[in-house]
Amino acid sequence: MDVSIFNYYLVFGIGFTWLCGIGRYWDNPRADLWQYLGLGSVGYIFVLAAILWAVILPLKPSNWSYKNVLLFVSLTSPPAILYAIPVERFVSLQSAQLANVWFLAVVAIWRVALLLKYLKSVARLSGLCVFVATLLPLTLIVALLSALNLEHVVFKIMAGLENHEKSANDSAYIILLFITYFSVIASPVLLSLYGWLIYKRRKQNI
Repeated sequence: MDVSIFNYYLVFGIGFTWLCGIGRYWDNPRADLWQYLGLGSVGYIFVLAAILWAVILPLKPSNWSYKNVLLFVSLTSPPAILYAIPVERFVSLQSAQLANVWFLAVVAIWRVALLLKYLKSVARLSGLCVFVATLLPLTLIVALLSALNLEHVVFKIMAGLENHEKSANDSAYIILLFITYFSVIASPVLLSLYGWLIYKRRKQNI
């Protein structure tokens, strides 16, 4: 890809990520200033790209560079603008919670599907490598975000929320808890497969 075109797409992706970050928190009273400014979402794609690049690199993918991965990650951002829709202002709290769960599902499925496609078509991985390269970074990221408790409410949900603490995002947070439990359980298996695949790749190159 021409450098100027590459940079254009990268600026577009980062800019859209920034707008999605602002939209995600603009009506959230629990957010911090850096979240209102959309800085968290912008920083997140740089960190996510670094994790994907570093974790998948030992599997010997083709066309693999940090800049390419960063471009890919940034261009998966547009559907996240759904988070900016203040559904709780138009429908009941229960309906808003359901809508936010669907928003979460749509964005997550979109991003995972694109990652699978990218790893198969651009990185030219196949079979078990694609499966492990897709799920392992995601499970590690989910565990890290949950440990940092960036939404300030994950552990409150586990303990039980008071009525005045409930919000339209609570159902989505509960889904996050289930994903976190899955990540903790799946991580050892994925790490084992990851180690075996790295060993197999290195043995083929000897």
